[in-house]
Amino acid sequence: MSTLVQHTPDVQPEPEPELSGPAPRRRRRRRSAAGETRTITSAFERRRPGVRIGRTLLNGGLLVFLLIACLGPILWLAKSAITPTQDTLRSPLALWPHGTDWENLRTAWVEIDLKLYFWNTVVIALGSWAVQMLVGVTGGYALSILRPRGSRILYSLVLATMFVPAVVLLVPLYLTVLDLPFTHWNLVNTYWGAFLPAGASAFNVALVKRFFDNLPREVIDAARVDGCGDFRLFFHIVLPMSRPVLGVVSVFAVLAAWKDFVWPLVVLPDPAKQPLSVRLPRLAAVTELDVVLAALLISCALPIVFFLVFQRLFLRGGLEGAVKG
Repeated sequence: MSTLVQHTPDVQPEPEPELSGPAPRRRRRRRSAAGETRTITSAFERRRPGVRIGRTLLNGGLLVFLLIACLGPILWLAKSAITPTQDTLRSPLALWPHGTDWENLRTAWVEIDLKLYFWNTVVIALGSWAVQMLVGVTGGYALSILRPRGSRILYSLVLATMFVPAVVLLVPLYLTVLDLPFTHWNLVNTYWGAFLPAGASAFNVALVKRFFDNLPREVIDAARVDGCGDFRLFFHIVLPMSRPVLGVVSVFAVLAAWKDFVWPLVVLPDPAKQPLSVRLPRLAAVTELDVVLAALLISCALPIVFFLVFQRLFLRGGLEGAVKG
């Protein structure tokens, strides 16, 4: 009995093709693209003295341009506020050709009664800040932490109000303030009517809710396990961790109320209760130019100081916390 032996032909493996010249270059390109950020100039070109000097001059020139564009009007206002009117009109960019006139600041503060309008602005700004903080923080807490039934639908409705132009709401808002529902109070020509509508800010609610969504849930759950109620959780756990977003909302609220013009003009017909944004344009027609510029400088001083004091909290809250996620 013979045994059949099958012989299979030897299959020689095909030789792998040798890598051609461009392949290593492609690998190098991938490594360089993954290892560094792609810019107009490559890392090799940035090592050249001419390119390095050109980039430095370009960056410096851009920085100087931004400083002039941003700080130029404020510095010119500060210079013109203590400059006589004739010098400002003849040579607007000259630095005090005939000396300074510091009396303009006293005249603006005392004779045109700027302190009254300044106080009106402070009251409206503080009231607007209070109602915006109350509505924004409590609304964001309810939608993010408490999450009642239908909170998603409610949040969608809140966001939908952001697409309605403010001018469209001007007449309905005025009619509401003219005859307040249920109480039938007339809030026209009162500070309450000037700052209460600012509380209906969907942007603040969305901003605070987004920040609360990124708070560590482990801390909140641990507080609930320890028997912490909703109010205690809000005041002792959530608020201490929310300082950045509270600073952002505060800056937005104060600056928006300080520069608001249309709504105070409509709801405050009495000149004795009008803020600076409404009263200064009317005084400009009957007041010397140097006094008007001094009044504008005084009106801009408090917002600038307010922002410089809270700029670190504002930038940290805006860049790291409030828009996180």
